[in-house]
Amino acid sequence: MSDDPPNISAVDLFCGVGGLTHGLVRSGINVTAGVDLDPHCRYPFEANNSAPFLERDVKDLKAADLAPYLYEGQYSLLAGCAPCQPFSTYSQSGRSKKRGMDWRLVLNFGELVADLQPDLVTMENVVQLADHDVFSEFLKSLQGYSVGWTKVECTRLGIPQSRKRLVLLASKLGGHGLDLTPQFIQSPRTVRDEIGKLPQIAAGEQHSRDPLHIASSLSEINMKRIKASKPGGTWRDWDPELIASCHRKTTGSTYPSVYGRMEWDAPAPTITTQCFGYGNGRFGHPTQDRAISLREAAMLQTFPRNYKFLKRGEQVTFSRLGRLIGNAVPVRLGEAIGQCLSDHVRAHESGEARELESGIPEQLGRLF
Repeated sequence: MSDDPPNISAVDLFCGVGGLTHGLVRSGINVTAGVDLDPHCRYPFEANNSAPFLERDVKDLKAADLAPYLYEGQYSLLAGCAPCQPFSTYSQSGRSKKRGMDWRLVLNFGELVADLQPDLVTMENVVQLADHDVFSEFLKSLQGYSVGWTKVECTRLGIPQSRKRLVLLASKLGGHGLDLTPQFIQSPRTVRDEIGKLPQIAAGEQHSRDPLHIASSLSEINMKRIKASKPGGTWRDWDPELIASCHRKTTGSTYPSVYGRMEWDAPAPTITTQCFGYGNGRFGHPTQDRAISLREAAMLQTFPRNYKFLKRGEQVTFSRLGRLIGNAVPVRLGEAIGQCLSDHVRAHESGEARELESGIPEQLGRLF
């Protein structure tokens, strides 16, 4: 098979700041457009990726809106990650009204697949999605495709972060190579590997040459707490006067990782939208007395060190940037997906892809 990347054009739905897009591009796929409702995603998406950002609500999109972008190459790919909050274990409150709308976005994605009939489809989401009826409904939109899906532990892809995700791959070209397993041969990476060489900063400080390398301030009590914390430890290691009153209760005793430090030689925990806050999880720096910076969070999501999130002179807003970084698809995961799809198309072009019956198999086996 040729080592040249196949001519695949992709549209990234729910693109955010471009984590999935950037990974696909690094694998050789030509992303021709990203679509997202959030206007704050425009600058980071377009500043780091040679593709236009379409500020649109996916539920309002029609096939004709995407067709000019999707069919530029020899093969077409529709990709995306619908908002995962209804299914996530990190978002259990305030779900009832918004939940139905976000579920609907998964089905909107499926409707666009059914209308556009791209050669290839990939969807990334939280693993809990597979247990909901909406996932079965989405699969019905893939009639005529060979389909496979798996639950991915991101550390096995060389991502320095414990993060479980569902990845679905579908193709009209047959089923050969629709398997992420060959990508699971990366050497494990740790917090030290990813952020160990960044310059030191203090709590509340911003690095002079990298505005994203900024850490949130700590209150006096939280400074005492982080100084009493050891990498990989818990608040149970503290002196009693430092323990928060909520953790003295039975309901609070089951959250040992909050106010914790990361470990240098282990993966980070899941990077969430609140990763900039020391009290929001195990987001304390391994050795410096502060929470991780926004740049460190982005790098643990495998964004390149120089990925641009802010316009020149723009002020940092922790809540906004934390949300954009925490909600992103890790770049390395996008790259692995893109590599898998590129290998699949090469196999098809070389005649190795076997023909499979169209439609969804009665029993969808997970890829491994």
